[in-house]
Amino acid sequence: MTGSSERWFLLVSHSRTGSTAELAGAAEDGARQASTLLVRHLAAEEAGPDDVLRAAAILLAAPARFGGIAGLMKDFLERIYYPCLERTPGLPAALVVKGDTDVAGAVRDVERILTGLRWRLVLPPLRVVGSLTDEARQAAFELGGSLAAGVEMGAF
Repeated sequence: MTGSSERWFLLVSHSRTGSTAELAGAAEDGARQASTLLVRHLAAEEAGPDDVLRAAAILLAAPARFGGIAGLMKDFLERIYYPCLERTPGLPAALVVKGDTDVAGAVRDVERILTGLRWRLVLPPLRVVGSLTDEARQAAFELGGSLAAGVEMGAF
């Protein structure tokens, strides 16, 4: 982390097959187009507490695996949990979950963790099930843009 006090829009993602990466990329594009916030996109295994502590908002994008959130996203949340617990209450957050058949367990996993962190899920989670569509990409674009614009305007 640099000595700068600049805060950013943080997007943390994980993808094995590329579908979630496409959705994260669309969300990133939406955030960049909708606001002047610096957008930082990191892989779940690279992001850490210092990144979260500098975030004005966070968007998490991950696949559902075996009925829950993918392991690397859970690992990220475990690594940042205690270092950020008392220092990031109220952090505006959004979530994108992609799965082949069901994403309910993955959404539930993340919502529980965010509740413990006292972050605010300020927009409904984007749940993408099955094949990736243009509509899903557009929804991710809009989610990223809405979160970034809302933070920049002070709505979140």
